[in-house]
Amino acid sequence: MDDKRYELKRKLDEIEDIQGNHTELITLYVPPDKNIKDAFDQLKDEYRQANNIKTKSTRKNVQSALDVLMGKLKHFKNPPENGMIMMAGEVPTKGDKTDMMSLIIEPPEKINSYRYHCDSNFLVEPLRELVDKNKKIGLLVLDRREATIGLLIGNNIEALRHHTSGVPGKTKAGGQSQARFERLRDIAASEFYKRIGESANEIFENEEDLVGVLVGGPSPTKEEFLKKDLLHHEIDVLGKYDVSYTDEYGLRELVDVASETLEKIETMEERRAAKEFLKKLVEDENMVTYGEKQVRKAIRMGAVEKLVISEDLRKYRVRLECTECGYDNQVTVEGEGPKEIKSRYEGCPECNSELDIEVEDVVTELAEMTDNMGGEVTFVSTDFEEGQQLYNAFGGVAAILRFSPS
Repeated sequence: MDDKRYELKRKLDEIEDIQGNHTELITLYVPPDKNIKDAFDQLKDEYRQANNIKTKSTRKNVQSALDVLMGKLKHFKNPPENGMIMMAGEVPTKGDKTDMMSLIIEPPEKINSYRYHCDSNFLVEPLRELVDKNKKIGLLVLDRREATIGLLIGNNIEALRHHTSGVPGKTKAGGQSQARFERLRDIAASEFYKRIGESANEIFENEEDLVGVLVGGPSPTKEEFLKKDLLHHEIDVLGKYDVSYTDEYGLRELVDVASETLEKIETMEERRAAKEFLKKLVEDENMVTYGEKQVRKAIRMGAVEKLVISEDLRKYRVRLECTECGYDNQVTVEGEGPKEIKSRYEGCPECNSELDIEVEDVVTELAEMTDNMGGEVTFVSTDFEEGQQLYNAFGGVAAILRFSPS
């Protein structure tokens, strides 16, 4: 997970906790191929239907949210490349007061369908799936007749290339002609496999951040292909599976049957980073560090090669500055979010003047600091044992070092 995905995930956590007073929070999923005028007209229709809402306050709030969304839609000729998610609605603040909240989110992967949702919560689950599943996996399905090459990016399957072979079907001729015919079929199949390998290498070697490739097809075809080592040695074969189809539908079938492998792949990089830290901690503790204070110091010295940080960490870096007396202090605190944290501070502890308060997510801050110093960042969840150990035993913040800062 990269920095932008992490920030979006945290934003979704905040949005998910918002509870409207009634069924009046609106979420609109607009795919990239959706006609903006059609979307606008559908919102106008929803506005008219909202006149049937019996409760006056709910009717007013729903129509106000629709007005906001229609106003924002007017600024678009077409949806963004991956589509967009629009949200609007009156959300509770203090006491029985509410404020109109509205935002537009551009998803990290393409939205496939248009969706209008009005409820007491914003609809975030479809977007969360796009954020969580971001690995890029190569797909290859083949038999002796045809082959299809594609990519799985998030939840989207994209067919990139299709090949057909010149391998003749089986003959009923017997004797020597039968043996000769089988040899010709094998030669033609070998040539076809070679063509598939060249095509797959051309596609997969040019894909950045490719985790590996899933191969599907009937037995023994896929085994014959893999035994010939036609895929580049840097392309990892993540698994081979029996599938009935070798066209574009076969790519979808391959993803379905490989679901368990794909679930493991989601945490593969995270597990590897956490295990690497734990291993180096045993081998040479001078080449690792952990805890926010120690890691922050190592980052500033340029000593961090890889930051391994828990995405479940809920801490904030707070800077308190007074322009009247010059008071300036930075602290790390736990909290529910920037608004809640700012409400804790009433005035300067030195002169009681108003404070300038900046609040930043510690995970985001340390990740940006590491990026700026040329280090690598890996976000780790607590969905597996090593991730839980990182969070519980090491405070959720650890680093593998280029050199010992001591």
